[in-house]
Amino acid sequence: MEPRHSADTLEHIEKQSELLTESYRGMSHELHKLRVEEEMLMRKLYETMSFEGLIKKKKGKGSSQETMKHFDESIGKFRGT
Repeated sequence: MEPRHSADTLEHIEKQSELLTESYRGMSHELHKLRVEEEMLMRKLYETMSFEGLIKKKKGKGSSQETMKHFDESIGKFRGT
């Protein structure tokens, strides 16, 4: 390959690398936003289900963290994960 073509190829690859890096950052940011939104929605669903009496809390046993863990497991089954 001629040196002139090598320089052009290198420049093209560097531009592609910059574009891919920028795309990666944008997608990572969007993924983070979606995860935060999902967590907020799941907590709202939990609150709604608690209010409706669909989640049974053990009286005197278990903390709210354990109840939330049980809720997360139930949702995981619902999602099919």
